[in-house]
Parts: sequence; structure tokens; C-alpha cells
Amino acid sequence: MIPTIETERLILRAPLEQDFPVYERFYADAEASARYGGPLPSNRAWHRLAADLGHWQLRGYGMWSVQERASGEMVGGCGLVWPQGWPRSELTFWIIPTARRKGIAFEASRAAVSFGYQTLKWDEVETHMNDENLPVVRLAEQLGGKIVTRILFPDGVERNIYALPQTTSQ
Repeated sequence: MIPTIETERLILRAPLEQDFPVYERFYADAEASARYGGPLPSNRAWHRLAADLGHWQLRGYGMWSVQERASGEMVGGCGLVWPQGWPRSELTFWIIPTARRKGIAFEASRAAVSFGYQTLKWDEVETHMNDENLPVVRLAEQLGGKIVTRILFPDGVERNIYALPQTTSQ
């Protein structure tokens, strides 16, 4: 079962089939999804939704759908993932363009990091991103992340690994 996490403004909940239109729009938008493998056709966006659900079944953790409490609108995804063949786990997220720059990624990420430490009992929660993805570098730093190493990934890109500290509140 995928747990639900509530923060001040957000609900992190299991992805649902009803979320597909949001996935479809996000991954069809070349600019919005550029750092997430997009743009993608509709069937590949469906595969992303299915993979987000399947990761929970296979690993016991994964991506939540991020929903605003006030509006009930799904505005993105956030969670902890470790795809097959990837050298490390990571905190990751995506937010629809209209919901960006409102602190949603930060609030959802803090909740996911807390889940990693408190529920999964991980010794370290990490994130990584391409060097030019400056908004996510800044988010990692806002979360208190510190670079612990730099490694070459299977896609041929070297990335910094940020260790994210445990926080006492969401």
C-alpha cells in the first residue's frame, strides 16, 4: 500500500489513473519535461504513470502524486526512486509549469526526505541532477544538501551526489 503524506499545503498520495491527463500534458510540453526525458507521446506518458505505480510494488517506495490541498488539483510528482541499472537512489520530482515557483517542490521534497529517514530507515537520502539544472541544484541546497561525491552515470553524464539531511518537521 502506498502511504499518504499530508503537509501544510499538499497531499502526497498514490498515483491514480485519473492523474493521467496531468502526466500527458506535462510530458507533451517540450520545455516543461525537457529534464525528465520529454517531450513524450501520450503512450509514453502512460508508461511513466505505470512505472511510478510499479516502482512502489517492486521497491516499497516511489513517486507520489502531489496534490494541492486547497484546490484538490494534482500539480506534479515527487518521491524516492532507484531505477534498475542506476547506481544510486534519488529524491526526484516534477511540477507542472503553472504550479512552479510556489515552494511546492521544496515542501513535497521535505516530506519525501522525511519518509526516507523515518519510514524507510535509510542512512542517507540523496539526490542528483545534471549540472546545468540550476533550479534543482538550488533546491538541493535549500534542502540542506551537501555534495558527497561525483560519479559517472550509465547515460554517460557525471553528476554530483547531494546528501540531504533529515529534518524534524515537514
